[in-house]
Amino acid sequence: MASSETRELSPNRDLCIHIFYVSSAMVGVCLTVIGLVQVIVTIKSVETIADDLLAADALLFLIATLVAYWALRARDAARIDRLERIADGMFVCAIAVMVAICGFMTFAMTRG
Repeated sequence: MASSETRELSPNRDLCIHIFYVSSAMVGVCLTVIGLVQVIVTIKSVETIADDLLAADALLFLIATLVAYWALRARDAARIDRLERIADGMFVCAIAVMVAICGFMTFAMTRG
């Protein structure tokens, strides 16, 4: 019985593990880019909201990481499924925001 339950939970656990690793790495990427944006702002004496947007995006990735971790620690199949869907949604939202920020930064750099 325990082995069949483990097999049923395996896809959710696998997805949560991937969301956990990638989201935590993306928090680091956002923080690194915030530092780079600050260097560019200091050198060129320009104002941008890119660092603020990246900080918000880092929070989205952090929430996805924490919810995925919570799902990995949960034992109830219904709770795991619900948390996995929340983590997945947060991750997709954070990735979409990251793409929008990249587009914004590209547009701002080519304009100025």
